[in-house]
Amino acid sequence: MRYPQGGGLTDVERAARERGRRQAVTHFEAGGKTMEIAATLRISERSVERWRRQWREGGHAGVASMGSPGRPRLSDVQMAKLERELERGPLIHGWADELWTLARVKTMIGRLFHVSYTVEGTWRLLRRYGWSWQQPTRRAIERDDDAVEMWRREVWPRVRAPRRRTAAGWSSRTRPASR
Repeated sequence: MRYPQGGGLTDVERAARERGRRQAVTHFEAGGKTMEIAATLRISERSVERWRRQWREGGHAGVASMGSPGRPRLSDVQMAKLERELERGPLIHGWADELWTLARVKTMIGRLFHVSYTVEGTWRLLRRYGWSWQQPTRRAIERDDDAVEMWRREVWPRVRAPRRRTAAGWSSRTRPASR
């Protein structure tokens, strides 16, 4: 199961987990056994074994958390630059119309920051920073709102089909009573 914003942990919980990793390293250095460390820290033996292997291969830095893999790869500064470029519009960036699509934004991110996103990842990034999907309202240039409103009020009631009336004893849901 995937969790938004770093594996479902708050910053306090993430810090507590990091303290547990550092405590495990202290036990490794003291020669503690896997079962004892797991019981003391209240974690699984498998996690202790994995951390011990990481500690052997990379020392203290090997055990440190690398953070959530789902974090955005654009920094706040990069995101601010992307937002400025999006506000300038697609025409300035070489597209033929004034419509941003996710594919175009994905291409834009690649051009600006040399980072590759999927279309879905682009949508998640934009949504995380408060952007929303909006479909432009398309109206005919020749549209006359006053004429449309007049037609709706005066002509439509005359031309629409009248509602079918039911005979006495008839219902649109039941059959007539047998006589």
